[in-house]
Amino acid sequence: MDWHQILRLFSTWFQTISDVLGVQWAPTNLPMNRRLQTLAATGWICLVLFGEALAIYLAIQLLYSSYWFLGILYAVWMLNDIEICQRGGRKFEWVRNWSWWRYYRDYFPIKLVKTAELDPSKNYLFACFPHGVVSSGAFGAFATNALDFYKVFPGMTCNMITLGGHFLVPFFRDLILALGGCSSSRESLLHLLDLKKYQGKCVALIVGGAAEALDSHPGEYKVILSRRKGFIRVAMLSGAPLVPVFSFGETDVFRPLNNPEDGLLRRFQEKVRQITGISPMFPIGRGVFQYSFGVVPLRSPITTVVGTPLEVKKNLDPSQEEVDAVHAEFTQKLVELFDKEKAKYLPNHKNVKLVIT
Repeated sequence: MDWHQILRLFSTWFQTISDVLGVQWAPTNLPMNRRLQTLAATGWICLVLFGEALAIYLAIQLLYSSYWFLGILYAVWMLNDIEICQRGGRKFEWVRNWSWWRYYRDYFPIKLVKTAELDPSKNYLFACFPHGVVSSGAFGAFATNALDFYKVFPGMTCNMITLGGHFLVPFFRDLILALGGCSSSRESLLHLLDLKKYQGKCVALIVGGAAEALDSHPGEYKVILSRRKGFIRVAMLSGAPLVPVFSFGETDVFRPLNNPEDGLLRRFQEKVRQITGISPMFPIGRGVFQYSFGVVPLRSPITTVVGTPLEVKKNLDPSQEEVDAVHAEFTQKLVELFDKEKAKYLPNHKNVKLVIT
């Protein structure tokens, strides 16, 4: 038996095993551009899932190495810098312009669409939906320059909001800050929206947060809004217009495990979220070299649509009734945006409804 026969035999055996396991392998003749896109998406999801753990490990290794004094110096500097996420952050355009993000954008691909002009003399609070598993669309649109936010909205800048706990992780915090990340606290939001400090600022907040991630399933759009009113108060206190933002296709890039609300898995996820503020998700996508399983997101288009601003009158002491009135008006604008735009970006739009809880 020569080598050609051995290779053919191995190929047949390998294909048989793949068919039994249901594995669909990626073609070997893919162009380099697509390979780089897959690499970018893989690096991004690894950063999201394992970045903090890796950063903590590196910090510990540094402290126990011969360069321990650098670890001490960094720790002292970090403690003095800990409040920066509450005071506007520390954005580096060089990081937001990395080629990595452009390949990441093209992998899905992600698009940014505006439906109205924004006034650079104002600040805006972007209320973004849905969270999805890891907010792939919002990240690409507002935490990087890959979608040319500055060109789509001339005169505007953007900061993406995330949990304050992320800024306590050494090294990892510096990357988030460089991308324009800031804390989700009221203090941080009011600082960013203060017209005395900034103008032309867009503050992108994922309203549903980690709790909404638990309801992310392909083809479904279930958002948490009815009990989310803190962002309404922030808009009223600052006088910043509220802008509904919806990422169509966000829920299609992963296939999470089935987790009905009364199930054991869901109860476990909710308990962990209550303790840590982070929902333990089990994203099922594809692999680097095969399409059947893994944590790499699926190649499914995401279109982040920025709606028409809702003007909010500044009110330093809003009553609950006033908050509820603005909340109802915003909810109506979000529903209108979804119903108006879904036919453009969802193939099965007739069967898809926006569920608000």
